[in-house]
Amino acid sequence: MIVVAENGFKSENNYFKMGDVEYEMVELLRRLSINRPVAYTLTCLSKGEEISSQCIEMVSGLRQPEVSIAMRYLLENNWIDMREEKKNLGKGRPVKLYKLTVPMETIINTIEENVMAESRTVLQNIERLKSLS
Repeated sequence: MIVVAENGFKSENNYFKMGDVEYEMVELLRRLSINRPVAYTLTCLSKGEEISSQCIEMVSGLRQPEVSIAMRYLLENNWIDMREEKKNLGKGRPVKLYKLTVPMETIINTIEENVMAESRTVLQNIERLKSLS
């Protein structure tokens, strides 16, 4: 039985799965030159719910180092917040939980600004090449 969890991911036996909308979001981010781990991680976080890195690994199929690299990038951009929660029995490492600190719209606007800036630079380079030839 598949149900839609509060965070929007389809859940079967408490494991989240990405649906068509999430895969389309990843593909669109990839087309905008967002690397694969960041695209999958952003998509997992896009529903606004707090999520563990282990859950992101399961949902996205990313490996732990890929999720860590993506999280570092998202933290550097101040797009997410991280907190640690002790496990039930208190043994082992705490679980790291992540949540977006800004709306996805703000992140998308930032990506748009970066793409526009890169496009302007490319056009300037083309114009300069034309003037040199």
